[in-house]
Amino acid sequence: MKSRKSLFKLFSLLLLASMALAACAPAATEAPPAATEAPVTDPMADLVAAAKAEGTLTTIALPHDWCNYGEVIESFKAKYGLEVNELNPDAGSADEVEAIKANKDNKGPQAPDVIDVGFSFGDSSKAEGLIQPYKVSTWDSIPAEAKDADGYWYGDYYGVLAFLVNTDVQPDVPQDWADLLDPKYKGQIALSGDPRTSNQAIQSVFAAALANGGSLDDAKPGLDYFAKLNSAGNLIPLIANNGLVATGEIPVRITWDYNALAAVDSFEGNPKATVVVPATGRFAGVYVQAISAYAPHPNAAKLWMEYLYSDEGQTLWMKGYCHPIREADMRARGVIPADLLAKLPDVSGAVFPSLAQLNTAKELITTSWDSTVGADVKAAP
Repeated sequence: MKSRKSLFKLFSLLLLASMALAACAPAATEAPPAATEAPVTDPMADLVAAAKAEGTLTTIALPHDWCNYGEVIESFKAKYGLEVNELNPDAGSADEVEAIKANKDNKGPQAPDVIDVGFSFGDSSKAEGLIQPYKVSTWDSIPAEAKDADGYWYGDYYGVLAFLVNTDVQPDVPQDWADLLDPKYKGQIALSGDPRTSNQAIQSVFAAALANGGSLDDAKPGLDYFAKLNSAGNLIPLIANNGLVATGEIPVRITWDYNALAAVDSFEGNPKATVVVPATGRFAGVYVQAISAYAPHPNAAKLWMEYLYSDEGQTLWMKGYCHPIREADMRARGVIPADLLAKLPDVSGAVFPSLAQLNTAKELITTSWDSTVGADVKAAP
């Protein structure tokens, strides 16, 4: 019996030890929760929110038929729910700069947030402290030669100067600058701005220089050419627009190819019209965007820039026949619809002046127009 009791006692001791060990053993760990992806955050969210808090963007000198600006503005408004206060759509680049100067201390509705100006106006506006730096998220795909290294201004689109002709009024369509001197065009030709203030008009004179013995370093022949055009009575001293072409008051408008092609679309065959990129003097003009240093709505201005330089914004330029500044990058990534590429005209041989060449030509043309040409170009009454 003693032996059986000993065995029972030993078994009990072993059972107690086993239970003690089980109590001390670590509890089985639970399976880790399934991995979840980090929530996607929109890097633009803070900017969008700040812009919406401001509520409005004030622009200046953006005609709706210029480079598809009408759709650009409406698309921006629809996408972000902002109002766009549009000042003086037919103003020139110098007028835009003056609007900033005149409203430095004014945060009211006449103070522009952003400007779209000729290439040469970007650097001069920076030098005068009128614009502020901001680098858009697509900055690296903007060609270095088309932007300020510090982000004060950056090219957005370009076009080539062309002739828009109302063929119901003038069926004999000019093919080159020299043709415009023919007496058949007496009282029929007009510039799209005042060459003393308008970038488009200044560069039209520069383009004529290239076709008349001048060069990118010598714009003087362009002034001489327009002196002949004025003396012959062919030049109308009015600022041309598509409406005046449509009525026949100005049968031949010298303008950017994108303006002219958009006009033909808008006419819908009434009147009949055509566009000619001249055989010589093919001049490419880059326009730049910038934010006013005194912008009443700086976040809305930055959001506007982000939109213009996005793939969406750049594609909208092409719908208006413009060549977007990021076109090479977009072509390389295959994101441009084929039908838009097919719409753009052949502008082979077009030249791109440097900033220094543009500044030199601008100084010559604006200061010598009155003495050399003598035409007081004004807006139509």
